[in-house]
Amino acid sequence: MAKKVSMQDIADALNISKNSVSQALSGKPGVSEATRRLVEKTAQEMGYSVRKSSVSAGVVGSGTGSIGLIASDYAFSLKSFFGEIYLSVEKEVTERGMNLLIQSINTVARDNLVLPSFIAEGKVDGVLILSHISTEYSNAVIATGIPTVIIDHHHPLIQADAILTNNRFGAYTAVKHLIELGHRNIAYVGNVRLSPSYQERLEGYRLALQEHGIELNEEFVFSDVLEDDQDVTRLVQGLDVQPSAWFCVNDGFGFFVRSALQQHGIAVPGEASVCSFDNGMLSRLSTPKITTMNIDLELYGRKAVEQLTWRMHYKDEPIIELLLPAELIVRESTAKR
Repeated sequence: MAKKVSMQDIADALNISKNSVSQALSGKPGVSEATRRLVEKTAQEMGYSVRKSSVSAGVVGSGTGSIGLIASDYAFSLKSFFGEIYLSVEKEVTERGMNLLIQSINTVARDNLVLPSFIAEGKVDGVLILSHISTEYSNAVIATGIPTVIIDHHHPLIQADAILTNNRFGAYTAVKHLIELGHRNIAYVGNVRLSPSYQERLEGYRLALQEHGIELNEEFVFSDVLEDDQDVTRLVQGLDVQPSAWFCVNDGFGFFVRSALQQHGIAVPGEASVCSFDNGMLSRLSTPKITTMNIDLELYGRKAVEQLTWRMHYKDEPIIELLLPAELIVRESTAKR
């Protein structure tokens, strides 16, 4: 008598987990549409008995089969960062057999809490909010009852799932790199009012100094600087004592700091090291290229759609914030003290 094929047998054949097989065969979220189809095909070939009602229909329940993606005009203009996340979202949505509806939110719509028609009229099964629009606007979307996930933003007053960078640990890693190169006078530069990410990166900076026995010099904490070449240049040229290293909250600040230092006759990295965050185009175009923390933007989009699909099934589960890691990329802008 032939052995009955189990989910574990299918998992072993495909070198995936039994849980992934179960998710694929039951139609639950957590696996890509390509994986779902492969599992179903393998199960059929191996003679696994699948109840007809268990096989995925490709969309969530009997809903619209569409999800919405919204962001501010400003966020959509940052093509090198949020544009890559959008492309990843689009790819993942398509692979799951759903449609993606997109709309930018201008300042008038934001201030008057005017929602896109596909949200106001309930024409989507879920909503992705890309970055920060406003707390009031995000809560207006959530108040419709449509499952919502926010990408790269969170706030204590916004009760929605969020996909975030582990900013504290990323900043800690960057500053630890500078410390291991022998730097002790390390500056922080950014604008914490613009984003909770920048505040969290300041906390990671402080933690790295503290754990390595370096007393924090508040004169080197520049937490309200405009991301502007003239503002950064005035800052650098106005210092009586120059730090030997700079931790910048993003690549824009890193680029401006590197430029300002060189204009001021300070060689990078010979006399001052510069480390930034995001691994954007500016860090790669800079001369020298800037050491930075890389964010996997493709993973951002994939995890956002995965979480939203899960939330569409489990609307009453507790709010989840998923922290994605950042990876140090060492380039020419940092060197031993």
